[in-house]
Amino acid sequence: MDRFAERYPDVQLVAARHDEGDILQLLADGTADAVFVRYRGDSPKDATRHVIPLYEELEVVCAAKDHDVEYYEESIPASVVRSFAQLDLADYPEEVTGIPVAMEVVASGAQVACVPQSIARLFHRKDVIYRLIEDGNPTQIGIAWPAAMEDTALVDEFIGIVRGRSANSSRQASVRQDQQQAKKVNDQAKAKAKAKAQEAAKKAKQQAKSKARASGSKPRKRR
Repeated sequence: MDRFAERYPDVQLVAARHDEGDILQLLADGTADAVFVRYRGDSPKDATRHVIPLYEELEVVCAAKDHDVEYYEESIPASVVRSFAQLDLADYPEEVTGIPVAMEVVASGAQVACVPQSIARLFHRKDVIYRLIEDGNPTQIGIAWPAAMEDTALVDEFIGIVRGRSANSSRQASVRQDQQQAKKVNDQAKAKAKAKAQEAAKKAKQQAKSKARASGSKPRKRR
């Protein structure tokens, strides 16, 4: 967001979390121009929206310290994870309790929670550890925007920033616009110079003819 603001200081960019309901509905009702969407399996791209995949997030299991999960140094087999009592995040909706309370239950040792790695990091607690799940169920993170959007220059710029392109990258919308404008100016200058040269050549030819007539001889053709 900071990089976007640096490039477009006159454009207001507002970001908000959306923890409840289908985030893609924000595109359908015009609430958002673009959204980050998490999905598994097939892309949610359809006739109404474009979706570009950005990166994949691995699945981890969160457990209390001193839980059997802690015996595994880096990763734990999925079959072992399934043997533990599982916590369902759907039982902890944001408007009631949310993930922080779910993590309190995990910290008690009563259950473990399988979540994307970024969620485990975001709601990290000193009394909760997590391990990567071998053969887990990863999720894909993508950015989506309405297919009906006519002017996508700002969205293209934002996507480029998210994907790590520099301000001078030729793939950035703003850079392409500058390059196209520069090419247009250059082409116009070349066309003007060519027209001027043609006019000068035509004028010189006419002067040579006039001079030849005045001297009573024909101008010689250049080979």
